[in-house]
Amino acid sequence: MEELEVTSWLMLDAIKKSKSAEIVETVGNLQTGHSKSVFCIIEEDYLELCYSDAAANTIRRFEDRDEFDEALEERKEDHGEALFENNGDKDLDEDEDEEEGEDLEDGFSVEDESEVY
Repeated sequence: MEELEVTSWLMLDAIKKSKSAEIVETVGNLQTGHSKSVFCIIEEDYLELCYSDAAANTIRRFEDRDEFDEALEERKEDHGEALFENNGDKDLDEDEDEEEGEDLEDGFSVEDESEVY
C-alpha cells in the first residue's frame, strides 16, 4: 500500500468525480463522524480516498484487489458498519408477535378502543 497526504478535499472530489472512477463503496460520514473513506477503482488502480476533519486527508493505493477488499472490510469494522452487512431481505420491522390478519397502520396495531377521557 502506498499513501499520499492531500491537503484539500477538492483534490479528493476531483478524483472521485472523474469519468473513469468506479465507486465501489463509501464508508463513514463526515456529518456524523470525523472521517469518510471512498473506495474506488480507476483503470487498474485500487484507491481509498480518505476525507477527514480531524487528521490529514490521504489517498491510499493498494497493490491488488485482495488488499483493497481487506482494507474496505477493516474500515467498515472501524466505523461499525460491518454489523449491518449481509442482512439479505430480512424485514427489520418484522414483529414476531404480530397476529396474522392484524391491521397495522404506520407500524402500530389498529384497535377499536373507545376514547374515554
